[in-house]
Amino acid sequence: MIYLASASERRQELLKQIAMAFVTLAPAIDETPQAGEAPLAYVQRMAHEKAAAGVRERDRRGLASAPVLGADTIVVHEDVILHKPADAPAARAALRRLSGAEHTVYTALCLLGPGHHEAVARSDVTFKTLRESEIEAYCATGEPIGKAGGYAIQGRAALFVTRLVGSYSGVVGLPLYECGQLLAAEGLL
Repeated sequence: MIYLASASERRQELLKQIAMAFVTLAPAIDETPQAGEAPLAYVQRMAHEKAAAGVRERDRRGLASAPVLGADTIVVHEDVILHKPADAPAARAALRRLSGAEHTVYTALCLLGPGHHEAVARSDVTFKTLRESEIEAYCATGEPIGKAGGYAIQGRAALFVTRLVGSYSGVVGLPLYECGQLLAAEGLL
């Protein structure tokens, strides 16, 4: 059994897919990038900070000792992190930026137990050129709100993807191969 330091339903579904027993903790952390922080360094720091906050929350609540898994996913286009849009105008802007272009999705993992294990999955995703009507229709669904880069590959945005090199589950939010490697290193798989 592990603790998942995330409220993400997608990450929970992916852990269930590999039959990993878990309890969800959702500690709040400051997700503000540091000045001059590179996207890869940022996503790794976020995964570690989420795991560390999960350990503190586990201990504060007096829960059973078990490893804590933190994860963070970012979408990067031209070395700029496209954060989770809070509204339709921000989602439209992100989708326009990704239209007809390749971008990179990084998902970093940090497992804190008796050991300390980290991994990063990189995936390169190419979108078709999106018509304005497609962007409007997608934004009207509400699906892009709160999603890294303004899209959910496991949802309707799958229609936009012309190419994916890397980890599909990593783009969803939990790269299962890398996660399995961390869990095995901790003797959990």
